[in-house]
Amino acid sequence: MHARHMELALEEARTAFAKGEVPVGAVIVRDEKIISRAHNLIETMKDATAHAEILAIRKACQRLGGWRLEGCTMAVTLEPCPMCAGAIVQARLDCVVIGAFDFNAGAAGSVYNIVRDKRLNHSARVVYGVMQEECSELLKKFFRERR
Repeated sequence: MHARHMELALEEARTAFAKGEVPVGAVIVRDEKIISRAHNLIETMKDATAHAEILAIRKACQRLGGWRLEGCTMAVTLEPCPMCAGAIVQARLDCVVIGAFDFNAGAAGSVYNIVRDKRLNHSARVVYGVMQEECSELLKKFFRERR
């Protein structure tokens, strides 16, 4: 089930890649139903907060009619940054499924662990390494082509 959701997130990441965006995609699911999908649009929107996770959370909140995403799981191709990890906690997502680790700025266990910090009002379960190779390779390809 996680691999199926990650494949959808990878589709979003590939769309970002085609637009010249860092290829990160996110999908939010509840009861096996896709609630929202998004990819990075930072360059397109000229908005530092237009990360895939933030955009997916915004769409899910609009679709569900509230800000609490309890019962929802997010699949994301790259470990969330501190901003996105904070949004995951604030939105009350139950679970985050991560493809590639981000050893530079990850906030779900690599550098920080905001999503699991028991001092906060909520923490999410985390599943690591789902389709890790595919997620990592897409990011590597993007940055190789940029250099």
